[in-house]
Amino acid sequence: MMEMRWYPDAFLLVALLMGLSGVAAGQTLHRVTAPGGGPSVSLQAAGEGMRYEVTYKHRAVVLPSVIRLEMDAPASLFRNLEVLGVERRTVDTTWIPVYGERSLIRDRYNEMTLSLRNRADTLRSFRLLVRAYDAGVAFAVHFPEQQGLSTIAIADEATTFAFPEGARAWFTPVAQAEYRLLPLDRWPSEAERPLTVQLPDGLYATVTEAAMVNYARMKLALAAPGVLVTRLASPVTEGAPFTTPWRVVMVGEKPGDLLEANDLILNLNQPSRLLSTDWIKPGKVIREVTLSTEGARTCVDFAVAHNLQYIHFDAGWYGHEYSVASDASTVTVDPLRNPKGDLDLGEAVRYARENGIGVLLYVNRRALERQLDVLLPLYRAWGISGMKFGFVQVGSHRWTTWLHEAVRKAADYGMMVNVHDEYRPTGFSRTYPNLMTQEGILGNEAMPDATHNTILPFTRFLAGAADYTFCYYQRPEFREASRYIKTTPAHQLALPVVFYSPLQWLFWYDRPEDYQGEPEIAFWDALPTVWDESRVVTGEIGGYAAIARRSGADWFLGVITNNDARTLDVPLTFLPEGRPYLAYIYRDGNAPTRTGVSIERRTVYAAATLRETLKPGGGVAVRLTPAEP
Repeated sequence: MMEMRWYPDAFLLVALLMGLSGVAAGQTLHRVTAPGGGPSVSLQAAGEGMRYEVTYKHRAVVLPSVIRLEMDAPASLFRNLEVLGVERRTVDTTWIPVYGERSLIRDRYNEMTLSLRNRADTLRSFRLLVRAYDAGVAFAVHFPEQQGLSTIAIADEATTFAFPEGARAWFTPVAQAEYRLLPLDRWPSEAERPLTVQLPDGLYATVTEAAMVNYARMKLALAAPGVLVTRLASPVTEGAPFTTPWRVVMVGEKPGDLLEANDLILNLNQPSRLLSTDWIKPGKVIREVTLSTEGARTCVDFAVAHNLQYIHFDAGWYGHEYSVASDASTVTVDPLRNPKGDLDLGEAVRYARENGIGVLLYVNRRALERQLDVLLPLYRAWGISGMKFGFVQVGSHRWTTWLHEAVRKAADYGMMVNVHDEYRPTGFSRTYPNLMTQEGILGNEAMPDATHNTILPFTRFLAGAADYTFCYYQRPEFREASRYIKTTPAHQLALPVVFYSPLQWLFWYDRPEDYQGEPEIAFWDALPTVWDESRVVTGEIGGYAAIARRSGADWFLGVITNNDARTLDVPLTFLPEGRPYLAYIYRDGNAPTRTGVSIERRTVYAAATLRETLKPGGGVAVRLTPAEP
């Protein structure tokens, strides 16, 4: 267990600010409210930063707290502040993403920019950018180019988020770990972001960051009971002009509000820098686990038969992934993975492309750091569609900048990217949409339980897509395995609807021969990976989730419960009013197959409600297609 860290300076500052009420003498309160009148943030200059608080329809979300950077240079810039000027603007636009959970995204907010300086420093100033969206608020610091401010050196942050007494948070210490619902007191370590907080009055809030591209990762520590403070993974040194990442507080009346508004993170990032995106093709993936030519052919045939778009060669195809001696520009199979070493990658790529299937390659960070500039043109020449970056270093300013530069370089060579392990997104896929997905999640490689899965939509997936590496046939009754799925078959079927990723690894440990004609696999065969519309029908963090997504005129519905059995009413109000739909409903049952999944087919309308009795760890998957009137 990690040692708990306390920050007495931040505690004293918070205590001082929380003791203030109203507007201090000689100071002006500046406020910006969302266009829809929900979230509002109020700010005023203070001695040790900018004091702020957040409300939602006059209900307290963040109590008086402080925005503060701990500067090495200029050391006193963020102290004894005064406001030089205030600019305001309103933005209401839409944009079309290359792919996403929605085919059209609205960017609507009120913005306030405060020009600030240290009262004793008349030469240098900076700006605090504050935005109020209907889904929450965000703020960032901009350092313009000016005399005496060419280098920005940030030692750490001490921005605080004070929550009302009784608030609890869904805590996880690292990106690939389980969650616990904890009071804001005596945490064992810093918390990963996004951090979703349940407020005592029934509201939900999430603290996270956006546009973290050339900075250091933020985590959240306890400055005092009920008070979070930001901490950086490393110092940051950049040249002006420079803008920090956005600090974000999302607010919702129910958990689903947060997920339905997660485009807020994308909106805080820069528009796409790519002139052409025709080569970016979302799709479904099967991993070729044998690292052999014959295995590749079998996977390609399976992909064609089941409407998958890619096969993937994971660790071992170019040698031992952890060895710096392994050369990712050659095909030298790790004998621990395939003693025969019979992988003709060129033939595998040829056969795949001949059948309309793309090929993705894994490369560990040891090879990436040494060989990236060689590998990108080489893989393009080989006909590779994309890369999975493995065990990349994350957190520090240096490695954060390196990783996003690597994604940019990959785009230059038409290469899609999936970043694995501890990296969590902050919206860079808007700027470089070849960053398709990333791990940063405890997925099916670790075989978590159903309760964990019902937490993820309202925590991890607020940040963006996640590669959960789904499995279906990894069950003890099907194959001896040290790790096996702890949920029901229908729960697993529903997960790729509940969990969004433009590239979906649907068969991670599964092999083509595991499939024995189970009819429910038709649900995955028909499943898209990107959507025109997404709705949270109902959900309770750690309890259950029902999420509906539309592609064209078709809807897909995923329903999952935690480790407990329950009966759940799922209204179909997301369907067009008065239009009949043919529903294919996949449930855990007693069908005469290994999996026992039953399939019901019936006509439904928007006024219908599905009453589903779910087994412990169970679920329901539904495909809805327009029917003849």
